[in-house]
Amino acid sequence: MSEASDQPRVRPDPPHGGYAVLLAVFSGSSAAFATWLARSKRPVPDTVGLGDLALLSVASHKASRLIARDRVTSVIRAPFTRYQADAGAGEVDETVRGGGLRRAIGELLVCPYCIGMWVASAFTASLLVAPRFTRWVAFALTSFTIADFLQIAYRKAEDTL
Repeated sequence: MSEASDQPRVRPDPPHGGYAVLLAVFSGSSAAFATWLARSKRPVPDTVGLGDLALLSVASHKASRLIARDRVTSVIRAPFTRYQADAGAGEVDETVRGGGLRRAIGELLVCPYCIGMWVASAFTASLLVAPRFTRWVAFALTSFTIADFLQIAYRKAEDTL
């Protein structure tokens, strides 16, 4: 065992300043939307139906994975990340690069859990403003998610037969 491997791996300090910027952008955008919505006098439903909840939940999951892990959308992440390896099923593993805001954005973009809050909030806002269009987009993403699970099940069945 080499001396280097005996040492604990030191992670760089978190980019707290970058996180603060992202938090301010998210909070500011949410507040601006809420203010605009209140002033627009648009009706806001008292409840959300279980169908919309399920549809938008699955769509938010898929959109988050597309943003954070999909091979084709790596072009969006490229200024903030570095390719590491294929991760199977059209996904890639990437590591963040840089420091400060660049690193914070990279961390947001490679983490489906992290970007998920942004995506779910966008879907929620969109449902209030353009429900038919939002449901159409969410339907497409939900169908894509189901198709992914079927592809995985089909491959698993092929491998076991």
